[in-house]
Amino acid sequence: MNTAITTPVEAEQSQLSPATQTVYSLLFAISFSHLLNDVIQALLPAIYPVLKHSYSLSFTQVGLITLTFQVTASLLQPVVGFYTDKKPMPYSLMTGMGLTLCGLVSLAMAHSFHMILFSAALVGSGSAIFHPEASRIAHMAAGKRRGLAQSLFQVGGNMGSSFGPLLAALIIVPRGQHSILYFSVLAFAGVILLWQVGRWQGRNLHRLHPKPTNAGAAGSTVPKDKVALALAILVALIFSKYIYLVSLTNYYTFYLIDKFHLSIEGAQYYLFLFLFAVAAGTIIGGPVGDRIGRKRVIWGSILGVAPFSLLLPHVGLHMTAALSIIIGLVLASAFSAILVYAQELLPGKVGMIAGLFFGLAFGFAGIGAALLGVVADHTSLNFVFHACAYLPLIGLLTMFLPDTGAERR
Repeated sequence: MNTAITTPVEAEQSQLSPATQTVYSLLFAISFSHLLNDVIQALLPAIYPVLKHSYSLSFTQVGLITLTFQVTASLLQPVVGFYTDKKPMPYSLMTGMGLTLCGLVSLAMAHSFHMILFSAALVGSGSAIFHPEASRIAHMAAGKRRGLAQSLFQVGGNMGSSFGPLLAALIIVPRGQHSILYFSVLAFAGVILLWQVGRWQGRNLHRLHPKPTNAGAAGSTVPKDKVALALAILVALIFSKYIYLVSLTNYYTFYLIDKFHLSIEGAQYYLFLFLFAVAAGTIIGGPVGDRIGRKRVIWGSILGVAPFSLLLPHVGLHMTAALSIIIGLVLASAFSAILVYAQELLPGKVGMIAGLFFGLAFGFAGIGAALLGVVADHTSLNFVFHACAYLPLIGLLTMFLPDTGAERR
């Protein structure tokens, strides 16, 4: 691991400016650690049907589990990002993975609903530390390819999220809740990997504030009032994306079981297909945004999914599966573009912006999961899917986003 990370970097630095070179070894390392982190986190919603049956939970209680995880993560992430912008902490990543490991063990041993909530809070705290700092490292290693770097970082997490339901169906559903302990090996591997990544970060903090080059420094020339408007629009787009996304990640299996009478295992496989499509779509948004601009990617990703989301509640099983794959591919490309666009609006605030937007994503998802659970208990899952189908239309607000300096170049 140490050789894979440092030796290529040192070779590059001897010939080229470290501020402008993309360090792929680091990007792949941080992407893989994101995969490990999100495989573990994805186990929680993936085993909701098991927990619901074992503890006789209502949909409201299922939503509260997600709310606990997501709100814990969302409240802490901007704080972590703001603090580490001022005082970088290279080894905080392994600390975050350590908390996730503790939450994993606690979840495996949980014997009550309150213990499940405590475990979700531990996993959320680990996520709050991991995401803003890992996004900072992706920014450090990006060079001039920031969109690509964020996509590589994000695709690791989305791949991990997609494998969660598959592993749950293969391991946890047949063996029971205690088999979650098997995944502690992944968390421990993540701690070791992130210790090595922290060593690289400690030696390369100068990459956070590179000197301008002849190509121009990546920065924003947008007036402050337009920056505020742009950030408000981006928050609305994050709300649209993640409330709709959580309706699928949290309740898609229940929807398939209720409407098409699938087994728990069968529904997990369909959820895996959707989440794998999300992972595949993630890699598109960043590099395409580097070439054609972030705004165009945001346009196509958020608003472009609307025709498919509106059609989804009205079709049969196979068409539902096909539409969910298309939705996952299209919708997934938005976040990397939104995050890099926001970082270009406020250059020098990498950790704070990453923490803010990851925090908003987690917070909206958590609140949405809880509210949608209440709505499902009082109406039906079919009503929830019909109502959420209109959320991508909020993507029309993209027309009011200004061009950043990077967009104009």
